[in-house]
Amino acid sequence: MLEIAENGRTWLLSGTTSSYAVHVTEDHEFLHLHWGPLIALPDAEALAVRPLPDYRGFESPLDGREEYPVEGGPRFTRPALSVRTDERRGTEWRFEAYDTEGDLLRLRFRDAEAGLGIALHYRMRGDVLERWVTLDNQGPAPLELLRADSATWTLPDREGWRLSHLHGRWAAESRLVSAPLTYGEKVIGSRRGHTGHQHLPWVALDTDATEEHGEVYGCALGWSGSWRIAVAQLPDARVQITGGAGHDDSGLLRLAAGESYTTPVFAGLWSDQGFGGASRAWHAYQRTYVVPDAERDRPVLFNSWEATEFDISEEQQATLARRAAAIGVELFVVDDGWFGARTSDRAGLGDWRPNPDRFPGGLKPLADYVHALGMQFGIWVEPEMVNPDSELYRAHPDWVQYQTGRNRTEFRNQLVLNLARPDVQDYLWEQLDTLLSSAPIDYVKWDFNRCFTDAGWPGEGYPQRLWVDHVNALYGLLDRLRAAHPGVAFESCSGGGGRIDLGVLSRTDQVWTSDNTDPLDRLAIQHGFTQIHPARVMAAWVTDSPNTQLNGRVSSLRFRFVSAMAGVLGVGGDLAQWTEEELAEAGEWVELYKKIRPLVQHGDLYRLRPPRGGLSAVQYVRGDESVVLAWLQAQHYGEPVPALRLRGLDPTASYECLETGEIHRGAVLLHHGLRTGLRGDLDAAVLRLRRI
Repeated sequence: MLEIAENGRTWLLSGTTSSYAVHVTEDHEFLHLHWGPLIALPDAEALAVRPLPDYRGFESPLDGREEYPVEGGPRFTRPALSVRTDERRGTEWRFEAYDTEGDLLRLRFRDAEAGLGIALHYRMRGDVLERWVTLDNQGPAPLELLRADSATWTLPDREGWRLSHLHGRWAAESRLVSAPLTYGEKVIGSRRGHTGHQHLPWVALDTDATEEHGEVYGCALGWSGSWRIAVAQLPDARVQITGGAGHDDSGLLRLAAGESYTTPVFAGLWSDQGFGGASRAWHAYQRTYVVPDAERDRPVLFNSWEATEFDISEEQQATLARRAAAIGVELFVVDDGWFGARTSDRAGLGDWRPNPDRFPGGLKPLADYVHALGMQFGIWVEPEMVNPDSELYRAHPDWVQYQTGRNRTEFRNQLVLNLARPDVQDYLWEQLDTLLSSAPIDYVKWDFNRCFTDAGWPGEGYPQRLWVDHVNALYGLLDRLRAAHPGVAFESCSGGGGRIDLGVLSRTDQVWTSDNTDPLDRLAIQHGFTQIHPARVMAAWVTDSPNTQLNGRVSSLRFRFVSAMAGVLGVGGDLAQWTEEELAEAGEWVELYKKIRPLVQHGDLYRLRPPRGGLSAVQYVRGDESVVLAWLQAQHYGEPVPALRLRGLDPTASYECLETGEIHRGAVLLHHGLRTGLRGDLDAAVLRLRRI
């Protein structure tokens, strides 16, 4: 709901449980008023007339109180907007007007001397407030955007703020860390050209919150390129969070006369239900407004990579497909190695045509065979990359990112295509559209396996725009392919979790969480991932034991399956080597997952106990049904395993455990807990409850 004061200078946006208010003074100062529990418009108007503090010249009364601080004038905090022309730097704006369009509020400002129009957008969806900015060069001369952040978020006066964020690296993504916020700035981001394994673009701040109680403020950026979020505790202890595209202030874009730039969305959420309540609100927002076709169940998939790597053939894939179908798999995916001269990672990227020796009739015969087995068919691609040993590179060596007179750095024997070039965009569209039209393909795993290193564009007058234009070209290509092939689902992958954010999630159906498929490591990765993103997009595989990719850890099929069933279940082991007993057990786990899938993918998630070495568990609740997934890493000294206090149940109702037949009172489960029966090392259980 949007309310506007009679003077047209105070605005209040309210969701289900929270409100957000801003105000423009008669001196054109744009002030933040409120972000937190629901308030009424008269409350916002009362806040608007509060005077700013008097710091007697050495501090600015605007710092920590402006809604969108710009560079220039009486400000010393980090600017969200930094603009340079041939004559001046900074912004001196005046409020011009506001307009509304449905649930969208647009506030318009203008810097007359620079000829710059600035429109700040606000849209409340549930309790998530989306913010973004559009900048229009309305003058006759070009201007340079050194920095154009999507939003600055201002927190209320509190003591003892704690900052939580997700950090990691390849095969160790999305690990949650929390620490007291001290004076100065904490900056996270990526300078790699993609979202990155090192941080997800999300932060949360609290003072005393637990998993289910207390105030939590969270912010998440929807951008799949380089980015930055800065959390600052200012000299007077006020806290602001500023974030947007780009990793520094060296120059984002140059706008010619008549050109405009729209920032990505930087979304914010307030919850008084702790980190769990904040997560559930983020999940509901993404399922409702962000993820395409989120109401549809994601199928159980098999991926051939760990079974075959590059050594593949049509006959071999057909053998795996038969075994996958027999255990209940619904989507069969051929990973790397099906195209060009791709017998290793040294050749073939860029040549998106089936290898004639491995697939003499193209992909259609195998796809038809997979469909005849009752499964969908999918493939792996990495369109933004090229091997120097490829037909594409030999024909167009200038199509990659490079700088004249510098070596072209190769990671994984590949270079990055310059997607900002229209001819590269046209080539990829033609290749991928032809590919998806050549066979009944239902699913594409879209990978991105190296960072930007030599991000140059010889001949381009402002090569810095490559960083932004590459991402927008990626978005445009995905949008165009989805429109032309509406039956095809897409998964975002970047060496695992290197490209996960609200921007790419608005164009893909799920994401590859991590290349680390060890079931124990995955518990911590999934715990962090679900702080912001829902299980509906979190792909997880069951692979071989011992774990051949990373650590050699031995674990049971039970532990591996229950770990992967916490998200979108997949199988990635070499089924040709599994025994008949293992295949039969796998089939039972797949059948059980299909029964609980609506709860896992669409229900409310409660993290009952974090994965810290002993017992950990998550619970999903949807309507009258609930399911608990529990894991015991190790049982020490013969101590009994504690009961799990459940969440989200009706305390006055009774619930039947479908695994044991026992009847439990809701109040007992909520306050005294459910026994899991786990014991020993690396044990796991699935416990289903149904209201009776």
